[in-house]
Amino acid sequence: MKRIINVLAITILIAFCGCQNSTGQSKANASRPKYKPDAEWKKLLTSNQYYIMVERGTEPPFKNAYFEMHDKGVFVSAATGEVLFSSADKFDSGTGWPSFVKPVDASKIEIVKDNSYGMSRDEVIEKSTGLHLGHVFDDGPADRGGKRYCMNSGALKFIKK
Repeated sequence: MKRIINVLAITILIAFCGCQNSTGQSKANASRPKYKPDAEWKKLLTSNQYYIMVERGTEPPFKNAYFEMHDKGVFVSAATGEVLFSSADKFDSGTGWPSFVKPVDASKIEIVKDNSYGMSRDEVIEKSTGLHLGHVFDDGPADRGGKRYCMNSGALKFIKK
């Protein structure tokens, strides 16, 4: 019984951390065109946006702004306003976070390795700032490329069409 409880606890922890990273903003981001020191981001972003984007946190699954949103429009960076994802590429992944099959423009994001929490994942960052957006996984819809861009609502703003 104790073993089952331990396995269950580990499974829940992994599920909760499915879109989380705790590494903080990299000094290498200083060479990015829209880089700002952490103190400046703190003034420009809400505390939730700062936690997600600068501190590389995550929001709770199923309790965020966009996981169930089905309106037509685009999702822009909460930090820069750059268009990152489209509602046309959004799908219900069942994970509790907004998920997309692809970015609007792949040159606006960058994929970097994230080895936090004893896992190896592909982190999605905004290329111009180095700020954290979420993670990308290979378990998306096969008929739409097989990718699942698991994003934090707090890193995005929605613009309705």
